Parts: sequence; structure tokens; C-alpha cells
Amino acid sequence: MSAHPLDASPPQGKPRKAAVAAWIGSALEYYDFFIYGSASALIFPKVFFNPDDPATATLISLATFGVAYAARPVGALFLGHIGDRLGRRQVMVFTLMLMGVSTFLIGCLPTYAQIGAAAPVLLVLMRLLQGLSAAGEQASANSMTLEHAPEHRRGFYTSFTLNGTQAGQIIATLVFIPVAALPDAQLYSWGWRIPFLLSVVVAVVGYLIRRNLEETPAFQQNAAAVAGPAAELPLVHLLRHYWRDVLRVVAAATIATVSTIFTVWSLAFATSDSVGLDKSVMLWVGVTANLVALGAIPLWARLSDRIGRRPVFLIGALGSAVMIFVYLWAVSSGSYPLVFLAGIAFFGVVYSAANGVWPSLYGEMFPTRVRLSGMAIGTQIGFAVAGFAVTFAAEIAGPDGDNWIGVGIFTAAFCVVSSLAVLTGRETHRVPTAELGAKPGPADTNASDASRSVPA
Repeated sequence: MSAHPLDASPPQGKPRKAAVAAWIGSALEYYDFFIYGSASALIFPKVFFNPDDPATATLISLATFGVAYAARPVGALFLGHIGDRLGRRQVMVFTLMLMGVSTFLIGCLPTYAQIGAAAPVLLVLMRLLQGLSAAGEQASANSMTLEHAPEHRRGFYTSFTLNGTQAGQIIATLVFIPVAALPDAQLYSWGWRIPFLLSVVVAVVGYLIRRNLEETPAFQQNAAAVAGPAAELPLVHLLRHYWRDVLRVVAAATIATVSTIFTVWSLAFATSDSVGLDKSVMLWVGVTANLVALGAIPLWARLSDRIGRRPVFLIGALGSAVMIFVYLWAVSSGSYPLVFLAGIAFFGVVYSAANGVWPSLYGEMFPTRVRLSGMAIGTQIGFAVAGFAVTFAAEIAGPDGDNWIGVGIFTAAFCVVSSLAVLTGRETHRVPTAELGAKPGPADTNASDASRSVPA
């Protein structure tokens, strides 16, 4: 037996309990996050911005959607460090409460007609708080499930975090469908507030679920091994030894551009004057595609446990580079059957390959000591790019908002960047959990943990 405390496999975790907590918590958290996306495309241009210039109001409203992504890297630095220092559970509880409160307060904000330019300022402030919360949510939930999972099923169990995210998007859209169907007088006065005010329920339920969640055995083992006043801070250790992997995750995480274009920009495009599709029907497209994704994500993840993370991710990324053109063409045609079929195939099936495997793919690049920080910082910088992609897409689409081919090329470019980033990394699906993040070959005997050596 090795004398090193981290060379041994960590005690057996509780994968099902961790996966259920991650799924439910992520669904509740991202219900809050996604209702903002629908509102920024359909409601906020007429509520929080100058109604005399509709085109500019829509552009700025979509930009506020991206503001949360700008806040995410800042939140990732803080929450990632806390999660690697004090534990995953602490971050999971804090992020859920912050998201619930900030979303509830959006529903209480006065409108542009009531207080003028101060209204969008307050809206942006609340959106920043949402971004800070989201920065630590997925990374902490992913780390929790990965470290509880059996080594041969890490992909499957870790995918429950993203599966919960899709469920949150479904719930948010389902809540918005009857709201969007209200007459304009009710919709723009009080109706739009209902989904946001319901967040108080989200916060309470999420807290009750996560407060008794146990810390992962791998984290407890690592914390005991590296404790002491001379121990290197997790963030310092990450940036000193794993900066290449952080950059790799940043580039790979820009695949989220696919999600923001599908969820936000294409919704605004479909319901614009140039296409004229019904708001409620287009919201049902998102619901249907996400329902299919609920089944597709764990299946793709299970496949990644068999054949590897990289092949499955590449199927999703490169496939999405093709399918974005198919979907936007279907939207431009104005045919509801084509939109539904293309949306399900694109977002429900193909994109789910990348979406379902990235939690394990990114998490396995780092050792326990810096896993949450590495995932949080890397993904949130990449997601920040994806968030503002909506604004750039609106510019690319032109004054009439109908240059969907340009938006397709823009989105496909990010799919290619993500694919190249993943191709530069190691395949890790068969690497033991205790050895994740370690450089192949002899261990560094002078390191303070088994994965201290500089990654390839």
C-alpha cells in the first residue's frame, strides 16, 4: 500500500442521493435563470426600456441577458475557491438561496413607465446577482455527483446535473406559456411578474433538499490530507499547475452558445415581424425539445462511460454546427411542423450529446483539490462568451433581424472551437477517480497530493 494518503481510492459515496439532489437543485435553480431568458426576448423590451424605439429596446434587453454571464467569472473565482476550501455542499446551498432571492426581487421591480431609466439599472443589478449564483451552481453540483459516483459510471451520474438544468428550462417555459397568452394589458402590467414571484417557493424547496446533503468522501479525504497553515490555497494551486486545463475548459465551454442562440435569439427571431410565428407555439418548441433532451442526456452520458467522453462530445458539437442551419432555416420558413422536427432533432438529440457529457469531461480534467475551482472558472468564462453571443447575433442579423445564415455561421464557429479544445485533452473515462488530474507516469513524490504534478 502506498504511504501517500491520496493514492488510495476514496470511501464509497452515495451516488443516487447526490444525483437526485443535484437534479432537483439544478432544476429549481435554472428555472429562475431561464425565465429571465424568455422574458428578455418577449417582455422586457416593452416593460423596462423606452417603448418609442422597439428595435433598440430589444437589442438592449437581450444584452441584459448576457450581463449575468459577465458576472459569472467573478462568482466562479470566489465560489470555486470556497467550494474547494470548505466543501461542495456549502456552495450548493448558498447559490440556490441567492438565485431565489434575486429572481423574486425582479418580479417586484418598478417599470420604465414608473421610474424611467432607473428601472433597467435595477434589472441589471438583479441579473448580476443571478449570474453570481449560477457561477457556482453547476460546478458544485457536478463535483458532488462525480465524487460520489462509481468510477465506471461517472458520466451517467454526473449528467443528472445537466438533466436537471433541462428540467428547469422546461418548468420555466411551461410557466411562461399561459403568461404569454394573456392579453397585452394584463401581460405587460402584472402577468409577467408571476413566474419571478414564484421563486420564493423555489428557494424554500431547494434549501430543504440540500441542507442535509453529505459532503463527498473524496473531498473529506483530500481536506484531511492537505490541511495545515502551510497548505497552498486551491486557487493558487489551480492557476500554477492546471492553467492549461482551465483554458481548455474555457474554449470547450463556448459550446453553450448553441443553447443561448436556440433559447433566446431564435425565439426573438421567430416572433419578429419578419417571420411572425406565435409566441406560445415557439415556447412549446423549447418545451418539446427539452423533454426529449431529458431522455437523451443520460443515454449519451452512459455511452461516454463505454466509449469515452471525447467521441460523444464531438458528436454533439460538430453535429450542432450542422443542425443550427437546419433549425434556423426551418424557423425562417414559417412552417410549424418543420420547426418542431428540426428543434427536437437539433436541441433535443444532437446537442444533448455535448450537453450530457461535459460535466464529467471537464470535471475529470482536475483533481479533487481544485476540481470545483477549475470547472467553475473555466466554464463560466466560456459561458460568458455564450451569454453575449445573443447580443452579437442580434447585430449580425441586421436591422431587419433576418440574417439567419450569418447567425448560423457565427454559432457553428463556436462549435468548431469547442471541438478543437476537447481534441487537445486526454481521454479520462477509464482513469480511476483518485488519479484524475494527475500527469501520466510516475507520481511527483514531492507533491502534497497525488495529483500535484503538472498536467500534460
